[in-house]
Amino acid sequence: MDNLNQFARYLKRMGKKETVVQELIHDCERFTCYLEEQPGKLLDQADPEDLLAFTQEVERQGLDAKNILRGLALYYKFSSNASLSNLANALREERLAASRPKFNLRDFRGLDSKDVARLEALGIRTTEQMLTAGQSPASRQALTEKSGVALETLLEMVKLSDLARLEGVKAIRARLYYDAGMDTLEKLAGSDPQQLRLELAAFVQRTGFEGIPPLLKELENTVRRAQELEKIVDFE
Repeated sequence: MDNLNQFARYLKRMGKKETVVQELIHDCERFTCYLEEQPGKLLDQADPEDLLAFTQEVERQGLDAKNILRGLALYYKFSSNASLSNLANALREERLAASRPKFNLRDFRGLDSKDVARLEALGIRTTEQMLTAGQSPASRQALTEKSGVALETLLEMVKLSDLARLEGVKAIRARLYYDAGMDTLEKLAGSDPQQLRLELAAFVQRTGFEGIPPLLKELENTVRRAQELEKIVDFE
C-alpha cells in the first residue's frame, strides 16, 4: 500500500487530476487483488506471465483491459520495472490498434498518388501494413527494390504511419509534425509541450501550412502518449 501512496504522489507531480489518480490507483488495486490469489504474490513481485494471465481474466469478465493496462504501465514505469511497463504498454497498444479505424496511406497529405498506388498493388494500403512492411532498414530496402518507390519516400511513409499511432494524429497533424521536424515518436516524447507549441506556431506562420497549430492541452496529451508507446520501428 505504501508503494501505491508513493505512486499517487508521483502521478500528482505529473499533473494528473485527482479523479485520474484514483482511477489509476484502482487499476493497480485490481491487479493486486488478482495477485493475492497467487501464493505469496505482491504487486512488485509480478512477472510477465502474471500480467498476461490477468489481462486475459479481465477480458473474460467482459471488461475493457486498455485503461487498466495504462495504469499498470505507469505504475511499473514509476517502480523502474521496464519489462512489465513495456509489456503493459504493448498489450494496451495491441488492443488500441484493434479498435482503431484503419487509416489509409492515400489519406496522408503530400504523398505522390503514383507511389501510393505502387504500394497498394503489393497489398500495402494502411498505416499498419506500412509499419509491418517497412519496420527495419533491411525491409525498406527490399520493399524499394520490389515496388520501385524511392527509399527516402518509403521512410517518409513509415514515419507518417508511426506518427499516426498517436490518437488524433492523422492526415493533417502527422504531416505538420513531420514537416516541422518532429518526424518520430522519440522526438515528440522528448519535447516540452509549451516549447513545441511555440515552434509549431512559428512553423505554420513561416510556411503557410494549411492548418492551425495544436493547442497546449492537445500537445501535452500527444507528448505523454508518445512517451508511452512502444518502439516498433527501427529508423537507424
